Amino acid sequence: MKEKNFDISTDLVQLIPSQLAYQYRIIPVANENNIVSLLTDNEDTDELKNELEIVLGNSVELKNEKEEIINKFLLSNYRKRNKSTSTLSYSDDFLLNIIHEAKEIGSSDIHFEAFEEQNKVRFRIDGKLIEKYLISLSEYPKIINRLKIMSGMDISEKRLPQDGRINISTGSEDFDIRVSSLPTLHGEKLVLRILSKNNVAIQLEKLGFNSEELRKYKNAVKKPNGIILISGPTGSGKTTTLYATLKELNKEDTNILTIEDPIEYTLEGVNQVQLKEDIGLDFASTLKTFLRQDPDVIMVGEIRDVATANMAIRAALTGHLVLSTIHTNSAWGTISRLIDMGVPSFLIASTLNVSVAQRLVRKLCDNCKVEVPTELDDVPEDLYKEGVIQTHYKAVGCESCYQTGYKGRKAIYEIIPVTKPIEKAIKKEELEIEDYLSENNIKTLKDNAIQLIKEGITSIDEVYSLLIS
Repeated sequence: MKEKNFDISTDLVQLIPSQLAYQYRIIPVANENNIVSLLTDNEDTDELKNELEIVLGNSVELKNEKEEIINKFLLSNYRKRNKSTSTLSYSDDFLLNIIHEAKEIGSSDIHFEAFEEQNKVRFRIDGKLIEKYLISLSEYPKIINRLKIMSGMDISEKRLPQDGRINISTGSEDFDIRVSSLPTLHGEKLVLRILSKNNVAIQLEKLGFNSEELRKYKNAVKKPNGIILISGPTGSGKTTTLYATLKELNKEDTNILTIEDPIEYTLEGVNQVQLKEDIGLDFASTLKTFLRQDPDVIMVGEIRDVATANMAIRAALTGHLVLSTIHTNSAWGTISRLIDMGVPSFLIASTLNVSVAQRLVRKLCDNCKVEVPTELDDVPEDLYKEGVIQTHYKAVGCESCYQTGYKGRKAIYEIIPVTKPIEKAIKKEELEIEDYLSENNIKTLKDNAIQLIKEGITSIDEVYSLLIS
């Protein structure tokens, strides 16, 4: 039997504010001929109808529905704001309300998007985009201009991309927003990245390392010089791992310098520099300057080209510990990428302490996940034949997880310390090291993904791309 879909369109969601939807327990299902059709589990529909017509300024048609169905509609379409942050001093301004709502419900990015017939606002929550608002064609330019003014952009420039920054301060918190504009066919698209200044919870022990992985990683970080490289796609948590490492290294007798784009967390005692490529302040040139600043530890936001890679190696060779990120699919792929860039393999072998790959995966909601037998269509054929995953848990959806089936995220890692055998493999530019990883009990991303499935922490759907690698 097919499960009922409790999603309703964004234009209908916007007819009823979240507060009213919960207060009156109403769900909009249609809006035709100036009559709003609503579902409710309220028995006194006559009194409710009269009150709603005054509140909404429209004719209302009510239909009774079961309490559990109304609950599922409410939780699927109207997220309740976090009670612990309800003391924030909200502005009546629609734009600031959007920003504060996104911050409260744990969104990392807000997308303002222009299309031919309507404009959208989407939030990224736990790595997935969710449509939240529609903005009329007439109102959209005003909102975009307001955002550009707040972030220090040029509102007269609509043909070129721009970058800006907004600081939001309230009585209880202070956070920054990185703003990026992009000219598209039907208007400018803006993406707001919410950058929390709260780094209290950033600790290596809380990121997702198992005990053996944490031991190997800390051993590499404790070395006085060398390179620590963390790889993964955008949004995989690489920067958070770097910040947690910096917190571990941040001591009174240590001089730490970072060059970042953007500065996502501020760390007391760490000298942080914001990348500004338009004036020549790029990774490679800043690294050269860093070497004259008597550093102990250097963090480079990302190795994007051979010039930055060579400067990082030079810094490591002259007695500094260098931390950075790179875009590759695996820990061993990082080494291949550096070789492809043109970095000599013997330099990589002599400076690299550890190569780390990571991903962020959504965790199943413990309240509603359901265990089911694994079938051939669920997993890659080789895993099914080997009987590696006999049963797994599926996402269902409940009140606790807003009907998504998932609640929170967890990082998984692949850690390859550069030992003598690995040094030899790098120098010979060998690409196949699976036997070495197996013999030394080094878990790959695929191994860790399978383990999470077996433990019921995540679903097959969430990590399927890792299972076929």
